Amino acid sequence: MKTKLRVDSILVNPLKFLVIIVFIFSGITTKAQQDSSYKNTIRFNVTNPMIFGNKAVILGYERVLKNNKTFSINVGRAYYPKLGGLSLDSSVLELNNSYKDKGLNVSADYRIYLKKENKYAAPRGVYVGPYYSYNYFNRVNSWTLNTEDFQGDLETDLTMNIHTAGIELGYQFVFWNRISLDMILLGPGVSYYSIKAKLDTSLSPEDESQFFEALNNFLSDKIPGYDLVIDDVEFKTKGSIKTTSLGFRYMIMIGYRF
Repeated sequence: MKTKLRVDSILVNPLKFLVIIVFIFSGITTKAQQDSSYKNTIRFNVTNPMIFGNKAVILGYERVLKNNKTFSINVGRAYYPKLGGLSLDSSVLELNNSYKDKGLNVSADYRIYLKKENKYAAPRGVYVGPYYSYNYFNRVNSWTLNTEDFQGDLETDLTMNIHTAGIELGYQFVFWNRISLDMILLGPGVSYYSIKAKLDTSLSPEDESQFFEALNNFLSDKIPGYDLVIDDVEFKTKGSIKTTSLGFRYMIMIGYRF
């Protein structure tokens, strides 16, 4: 019987997916690797909860492949910050409920720890390498809207997909041989953004534009770098946008080596 790994199962239990990855890579050893200890690091991303709230839980795993090279993968839940406090000109907008709120973050990188710059072997010190990351967000909200042309409830379905590939520069500290502090300091790249906000109620073009403008301003305030890549004029007109632009990556992770 074939086994399928579904995205929904990753959203429900990212730890289960990470355990599978750890099991696979921890079994790939060579004689040279067996002579060394602590080739594996399991870690927790502390950056995402600070930006998106405590429900954003990203777990990671890094495996030493050679003396100065490693591979790492991160997977977990990612969420929009809570919507609320949206203001429209000459109208009243109140958030009633969030029916659905889910998201996914998956990323991987291949690291080269620079021998000339580092006193110790990987995974300790300065590293560079390519990375790929994918972020998916979806939220369904119910609103009460009162304007000159519309009084009643409406529902929004907001979805965002972001694919990013680039090069990163970072530094990893190791304390007491077991505890790691990993910091990706610089990660320029190219990102593809797909954002769509659907309304279940017909509004006048003016009210719809005002609503999308308020939503765009909220996303700009809550998501770092959003206003640098998204054309708010197009978003206000269509409620959706697809674009390719410069991307970036940075994060701080705390880990345990074994």
